[in-house]
Amino acid sequence: MILITEFMDETWVDWLRDRAEVLYEPDLPDRPEDLAEHARLAQALIVRNRTQVRGDLLYSGFSCVGRLGVGLDNIDVAGCADHDIAVFPATGANTLSVAEYVVTTAAMMLRGAYDLRTSMEAGDWPRGVAGQGREVAGKTLGLVGFGEIARVTARLAGAMGMTCLASDPYAEEFPGAMEGTEEEVLTQSDVISLHVPLTDETRGMIDARVIASMKPGAVLINAARGGVVDEAAVAAALKSGHLGGAALDTFTTEPLGQDHPFAGVPNLILTPHIGGVTVEANARVSEMTARKVAAHLGLD
Repeated sequence: MILITEFMDETWVDWLRDRAEVLYEPDLPDRPEDLAEHARLAQALIVRNRTQVRGDLLYSGFSCVGRLGVGLDNIDVAGCADHDIAVFPATGANTLSVAEYVVTTAAMMLRGAYDLRTSMEAGDWPRGVAGQGREVAGKTLGLVGFGEIARVTARLAGAMGMTCLASDPYAEEFPGAMEGTEEEVLTQSDVISLHVPLTDETRGMIDARVIASMKPGAVLINAARGGVVDEAAVAAALKSGHLGGAALDTFTTEPLGQDHPFAGVPNLILTPHIGGVTVEANARVSEMTARKVAAHLGLD
């Protein structure tokens, strides 16, 4: 049995059903006891980022995990290896979706004219405020981390006239961007986009001190991983006006808890971890994952 615990393109759910027994229950992360029970009957799991594949779940007996996405911080990869569980991320399938999220969000935040509907419907005509927006062309986009998503982001941003500055200690080449140190990227960029995994090294890397070093009016975008950014520090910098804007797609706690720091914070876009989720990306991710799991189980 193939257990699918989070949303997946229905075409590829049906494709798997043609080849094996499938249990598709996309709300299982909210029902951990049911998840554990179903996992004991599964040969394979297919998950997104909310299902925690670790601890006792690794003793269930399934032989592989298909990840509908690329981040693996919800999967104990080393533990899976110890239990001979193969892990299949959908590497590259949602790259364009995330890159488009970054560049379109950067343009929106710099222009600053897209949250005026309420005042205009009330009869205001805030042309003076709305006319203070900034153009994308000629601005510097800083990329912290320069893997595949960042490289596509650089290509799209370059087409809009942006200069890209990137840092990554593991990258050997920087196509479409100038190489810089992490400090240079963070202090010299008009827009900063994060493209790093969540590790002990990156956890909390964008804290109050780092934010204070950014250019006044800089825009911060995090479509990478929650926990990389000190969310309270971002909220404080937006309230003070030091940051000109921020867009957060990933969070330390998902969904947001009641004690989140974002209420009433200006110039802030919040999205529910969908930077890599579009209709097209979901189809590509689902196909790649379904085919990898089927091949592993000998069903293709």
